[in-house]
Order: sequence, then C-alpha cells, then structure tokens
Amino acid sequence: MTTAKETPAGEERPSRRVLDPIERISEILFGLIMVMSFTGSLSVATAGREEVREMLVGAIGCNTAWGIVDAVMYLMSTLLQRRRDLMTIRAVRGARDAGKARDVIVDALPPVVASLLRAEHLEHMREMLIRQPEPAALAGLKFSDLLGALGVFLLVFASTFPVVLPFVFIADAHLGLRVSNTIAIVLLFAGGVILARHAGLSPIRTGLTMVGVGAVLVLITVALGG
Repeated sequence: MTTAKETPAGEERPSRRVLDPIERISEILFGLIMVMSFTGSLSVATAGREEVREMLVGAIGCNTAWGIVDAVMYLMSTLLQRRRDLMTIRAVRGARDAGKARDVIVDALPPVVASLLRAEHLEHMREMLIRQPEPAALAGLKFSDLLGALGVFLLVFASTFPVVLPFVFIADAHLGLRVSNTIAIVLLFAGGVILARHAGLSPIRTGLTMVGVGAVLVLITVALGG
C-alpha cells in the first residue's frame, strides 16, 4: 500500500495554490462592491462628462488603495498565522505530558476535524511534531506569500474595470449606469455560484443571496458617504 509522503513542518506542499478559489472569489466580490458604491452614487440626471470622469478616477483610486491595504493585511495575517503555528509546535514539544500536548493539538485544529480524531491519531500527530526539526521556515515571509499579496491586489484592482468601462464607451450616463449595474449583478451572481460550489450550497440561491447582499452593502456605503 502506498503511503502519503510526509511534509516536514514549515514546508508547504508543492501543489498548494497561492490563493484558494474562495479567497480569489472573495477578493473579486469585495472589489465589485467597492466600485459599485461609486457608480451607485452617480446622479445620472445631472451627470456630465466631468462628473463621470471624477467617478471613474475615484473608483479606480479607491480600489487601488484598498487593493494595497488588502495585500498588506494578507501578509500580516500570513505572518500571524505562521507565528501561531510555531507557538503551537513549541507548546506541544514543551508540554509536561502527552495529554497536555494532545490538548494543544486539538485546540489548534478546526472543531469539526478535531471531533473526528481519536486519541491514537492525536498521539501520532504529537510524535510527528516532536520528531520534526525546528521549523525555521515558519519565521518569515516566503516568495509565495508575496505572490499571494500581489494576487490579492490585482484581483481587487482588476474587478474595477468591468463595472466602470461602460462609462468609458457609452456617452449617455443613464445607459452607461444601466449597463454597469447589469454587469455588476451578473458578476455578483456568478461569484455566489462559484462560492456555493466550493461550500456545498445551492448555486442559484447563493448567487441570488450574493446579489442581494452586494446591493445592501452598496446602499449602506453610499448612505454613509463611502
């Protein structure tokens, strides 16, 4: 029987994606909602080319800024999680007895996963952690982390353009807004469908829910002057 190759602590499997599908879709949805708060604040009754231009500049600038902020937060979250993993490994190794070490492992696992593990599974994990060398790779950022941060920025930034491009090519602001809103609704629905497939939910219901949530968040953002 073939056994899975064990991965040393602190090393990532080669097949691991920089951003998983849920992270990618979440960043796109975030960018869509941000840019919709700008297009939704445009008064088509009085909007001229200057007002449309200001809206475009504001939307692109906002998503650029939020893309940078989100990328930095991604790196900080990665570092904090890596530090937490390192503390967990050291706590397991420094535990007074095997029972305390197993409790540390249980606390570090998702509750659903922990509930499925028996004592012998936890003991095997404890022994594996003790045998592994000090995971120096957990100390800092890796090149893959920088790629992940770049991916976060690009997803938020790129999500701006499908919603604002109608205003570039359509002179009538009212028609441009209708086309822009239609594109945004389609993208929100598609994002919800993709999320549903990865979460085991109803695609249609989740897609419609995402459209509704997006609309409510845009209304709140516009009402608060965001």
